[in-house]
Amino acid sequence: MARTRVHNLFVSSDGFAAGDHVTLEHPIGGAEALFSRFDGRVIHGVHGTDEPVTVDRALFSMWGQGVGAEIMGRRKYGPQTGEWPDDGWQGWWGDEPPFLTPVFVLTHHPRPSIEFANGTGFHFIDASPEEALRQAQEAAGGLDVRIGGGPTTVSEFLQADLVDFLHVAVVPVVLGTGVRIWDHLAGLEDRFAVESIGTSSGLIHQLWNRNRERS
Repeated sequence: MARTRVHNLFVSSDGFAAGDHVTLEHPIGGAEALFSRFDGRVIHGVHGTDEPVTVDRALFSMWGQGVGAEIMGRRKYGPQTGEWPDDGWQGWWGDEPPFLTPVFVLTHHPRPSIEFANGTGFHFIDASPEEALRQAQEAAGGLDVRIGGGPTTVSEFLQADLVDFLHVAVVPVVLGTGVRIWDHLAGLEDRFAVESIGTSSGLIHQLWNRNRERS
């Protein structure tokens, strides 16, 4: 059965999962410390690097396995707000975005889709979490759908009880400011079986699997 998944969600020790102000010059918005232990080379599998296969890298590499579509919030796609400017912006990732699948960007300002040669396609939709997931599942062709972030989008899908699996990496840093992830989610743990493992990097990985009786 296809699942709705969240992967590599980095959260500070004080509960922040993104910075305050995303700009062209600062795409992480001041929360760069969250990604100090992330090896992005392994997101499509540990075969992509000569580095040792650690627990961190093995868990990071699950990001693309069995995923047929992604849903992301507008701020993950770019720093613009309001109506889209005519600036040729095609996302942070240049001519080869890493997604390799249809990506549904949530926005109140739909616009024509953008397709890339490597199979990535950005589709801009104004939709509720339920409707966005329906469209993504249809595009995924029986594979899983990844909720790619940012934290506001992940929180909305968790509040709507649409997430089957959640991989959180708690980073031993204190940001003091930013976008929180756990607000409005009191009691979330009751819906999931949660496992945790710490690694030598200082990360604590949490694997949240939906309770079977709720599936």
